[in-house]
Amino acid sequence: MKLSTKGRYAVMAMADLAQHSAGSPITLSEIAERQEISLAYLEQLFAKLRKRGLVASTRGPGGGYKLAMPADDIRISSIVVAVDEPLKVTRCATNDPGVGCVGAARCVTHDLWEELGRQIQSFLASVTLADVVEHRIGSARFLVDHASQGQMVPSSAIGGNSV
Repeated sequence: MKLSTKGRYAVMAMADLAQHSAGSPITLSEIAERQEISLAYLEQLFAKLRKRGLVASTRGPGGGYKLAMPADDIRISSIVVAVDEPLKVTRCATNDPGVGCVGAARCVTHDLWEELGRQIQSFLASVTLADVVEHRIGSARFLVDHASQGQMVPSSAIGGNSV
């Protein structure tokens, strides 16, 4: 699965906001400069994030964006989904059982890719914005906690090859 720039940039921008806001609004131009993301692109992403209730905006002088809730309450999967990023690994155009991924049939590897997509979704749902900002993702405790809960952990963290 390849996460497009839409999902990656939304997570990067939200992490920047969590790191730098300290409860005060931050302008998108500040985020754009720090993260090297187009301001116009950030405006599109933040409109979606605001609509989903992940950020709050303040107009006027001193205005900008801030998190709508604590970073511990924002899941990475929520950010990705908010910007309409599909978390799908199969090449099928639909979930309709009558429409296959190779002509009218299901390909032999469909279930493999579908399960990988579920594992990725589960992992992103287990990670909070605070986990990212506080660099807890690669920590031994984070990995042990998630592995003991049966959640996917990055293969790079346990010495395997990445997908």
